[in-house]
Amino acid sequence: MRCRLARIRTTSRPRADGAVWYTAQTTGELGRLDPATGKTIHIPLGEASAPHGVIIGPDGAAWVTDGGQNAIVRVDAGTHAVKRFPLPSGQPNANLNTAVFDARGRLWFTGQSGVYGELDPASGRMRMFDAPRGGGPYGIAATPRGEVYFASLAGDYIARIDTATGAAHVITPPASRSGPRRIWSDSKGVLWVSEWTAGKLGAYDPGTGRWREWALPGDSPHAYALYVDEQDKVWLSDWGKNAVLRFDPQTGRFETFASPRPNANVRQMLGRPGEAWAAESGTDHLVVYRFGASAPR
Repeated sequence: MRCRLARIRTTSRPRADGAVWYTAQTTGELGRLDPATGKTIHIPLGEASAPHGVIIGPDGAAWVTDGGQNAIVRVDAGTHAVKRFPLPSGQPNANLNTAVFDARGRLWFTGQSGVYGELDPASGRMRMFDAPRGGGPYGIAATPRGEVYFASLAGDYIARIDTATGAAHVITPPASRSGPRRIWSDSKGVLWVSEWTAGKLGAYDPGTGRWREWALPGDSPHAYALYVDEQDKVWLSDWGKNAVLRFDPQTGRFETFASPRPNANVRQMLGRPGEAWAAESGTDHLVVYRFGASAPR
């Protein structure tokens, strides 16, 4: 299997069992790992499925961006029943990437072909929008206030989505050819951005309009996956170092945790209190970094 994304949440409510969900892209399945036992199960998502990302919704279900089926897919956490929400007929091959829920419980998602969209889970209604500058929409995130932003790798910008009208307001990083790939909000609503082409970590404060950037350590850095933990520390993968980095905004310092496996290719990081998880798509491993008073391990 190819593990493209690990999302840490409980599998049902109110009973919390600590399961980890991940997508197996080449086999068209959604995986579930029980960290306590190491047991995994795989749920087939349908013919031609090629799932990219998975998140857990307000309903406790797993929501998947499935590029192979050109659909959003919901998997019930308890019954594992699969429900598909196909994109409209005029939106073929969107190359679906990542999704996030806004404050109203609407699912927003990106398509690298040059689109982004909104799904109302209650009615099944879907709206699609053309992205500024064409192809490139990649990572997407919501702030604590429920505002939604996405990053465009090929378009070289981040954008705030007006969730009422669907309009995207472009925000350009200070470095040309920065290549924003993933985006995540910290507890204060600051947007952290992995700048793939520039090899930098960026931060944009919507309140002040101020950008800050930090070059990743070492030669030929390429920032890809990104996750901000509950301490507002920033985790990101560096394909140049074959490593996961942790950045402390207070000190401006990076810590490096190299993978023992060549070509780990971490494309997504997510987590929960005290844990940061990474999916090594190049090695078919899920990796957890546990932290607290002591250093991550």
